Amino acid sequence: MIDWDDVRYFLAVAREGSVRAAAVRLGVNHATVLRRVAHLEERLGSHLFERLPSGYRATTAGEEVLELAEQMEATVHQLEARVFGRDQDVCGLLRATLAPALATHLLMPDFAEFTRRHPDIEMDISLSGELVNLTNREADVAIRVVYDRKTLPINLHGLKGPEVFGAVYMSRNRLDLWRAGGPDLIRWVVISDHGVPEWASEGDVRTSEVPFRVSDAEAQLAAVRQGLGITTLPCFVGDADLLLVRVPGTALHMYGTLWLLTQGEARKTKRVRLFTEFVSRRLAGHAPLLAGLSCSIPR
Repeated sequence: MIDWDDVRYFLAVAREGSVRAAAVRLGVNHATVLRRVAHLEERLGSHLFERLPSGYRATTAGEEVLELAEQMEATVHQLEARVFGRDQDVCGLLRATLAPALATHLLMPDFAEFTRRHPDIEMDISLSGELVNLTNREADVAIRVVYDRKTLPINLHGLKGPEVFGAVYMSRNRLDLWRAGGPDLIRWVVISDHGVPEWASEGDVRTSEVPFRVSDAEAQLAAVRQGLGITTLPCFVGDADLLLVRVPGTALHMYGTLWLLTQGEARKTKRVRLFTEFVSRRLAGHAPLLAGLSCSIPR
């Protein structure tokens, strides 16, 4: 019989294009990947990959195996999800993924309250802005800001939450200096892979054409707190920070709508249902902060 584990290793190499990348994805060493693929080739009596300077490419036989292996993978995931979906105990592991800012600046107190109410549920919170594959059970619940609902995969169950807005912020001290006629140039603080936003020319505060770049959102926030310049932030971050204030003359802009996403049988488990219902209620309570309605713009 074909060993499913051998097939998993074959799929990883086919998708990653190299043994080393497949090993990283699977969390094993490259020798294990080579051994598993060789075992599958021996069982099937055919070479499945060509080794090229650019990496591993499936042979004609490998392409045929790939199609059937993906069907096999889908069946295995369906079987796992169906059995998993019967678990109705209010205990066990629950994995949720969301952007770092949503956890650290908004929902962590709510997560703490949920764990106090359900001490037998083991929470695993993954802070990432990257999409995860709920079908492959990389997470049970994804909390995501979605700009266009049509981009949501049709196989996911979505629970719609509040809309999320952003605004332009600077430190209170920096605004006071600007109003007093301070000579220092005010820069745009931007995350490295983002450009200066289209609305950079809006508002009463004139900015330098030379931006200040940082690598992530926490550094962005720290830079603005230090008075290095102005930046755009979600309102639930900027309005809640006593060191920051909205830049006069600027408007709100919409990031998207929050969605709680689950998949298939997993969403029927009691712990997942309890979590999504609880978070949905808490998000509704946070709606004014998310929409930027809890702060007045300084004059």
